[in-house]
Amino acid sequence: MIELLKAFLFGIVEGITEWLPISSTGHMILLNEFVKLDVSEAFYSMFEVVIQLGAILAVVVLFWGQIFPFERRKGRHGGASIVLNMDTVKLWIKILVACVPAAIVGLKWNDLFEELFYNYQTVSIALIVFGAAFILVENAHKGKPARINALTELTYPTVFMIGMFQLIAAVFPGTSRSGATIVGALLLGVSRTVAAEFTFFLAIPVMFGASFLKMVKFGFTYTGMEIAILLTGLIVAFVVSVLAIKFLMGYIKKHDFKAFGYYRIILGALVLLYFLVFANG
Repeated sequence: MIELLKAFLFGIVEGITEWLPISSTGHMILLNEFVKLDVSEAFYSMFEVVIQLGAILAVVVLFWGQIFPFERRKGRHGGASIVLNMDTVKLWIKILVACVPAAIVGLKWNDLFEELFYNYQTVSIALIVFGAAFILVENAHKGKPARINALTELTYPTVFMIGMFQLIAAVFPGTSRSGATIVGALLLGVSRTVAAEFTFFLAIPVMFGASFLKMVKFGFTYTGMEIAILLTGLIVAFVVSVLAIKFLMGYIKKHDFKAFGYYRIILGALVLLYFLVFANG
């Protein structure tokens, strides 16, 4: 039972931090220091990635009307037919274009990047650097109108550049995938709302792909407790993600991202302090 409570807590942290631009990796590293699941190292490595599926399902549910490419249309004589919504098809093409940089680099060198950079030093620096980036970008854009205010206005060069920012997050844990893509989008003149929505949609193929690769690497043989832990994390991450996404979309209509920048800087400093002073002392 205690392991299920731990999985519940991991699901809460994943659901909140996956969508707010504050780095789920940084929070998971800290949480794992204090609340260790009694599982194998291989299972935990898979678990912390696969519970992202719960978070991704929240995006699918909340934005189904914007991402499902088929729709029913009434014909002239009262009948109905299923047709492709071409705006949605174009959106998915743009999502896939934005995924290209991270997919190419991640598939080839993901294990190497984890070995080199999955440590508290890299995570702390990434938290602080991108926290400062949020503050600087918001200050630079204060009072300036966005050039892109709708998903349909996103061009292919723009989404590819957003994908390059996502690549930074794929290489350096702690950057925050949502944080990197939102900062990149803001720099490219995209409004906060469109930047956040496109970041959510961009996560769908990325997270499904990452989760699938982790599950294949781990294998499909689980104990009863491992299944219970995984399902608990997934379900909790889904429910909390729904709330986190709704909060973020409401928040950015009235506020900028600077508060998240300050939070990242403080968290990065705390991670460094903990590992340098307490964990090693």
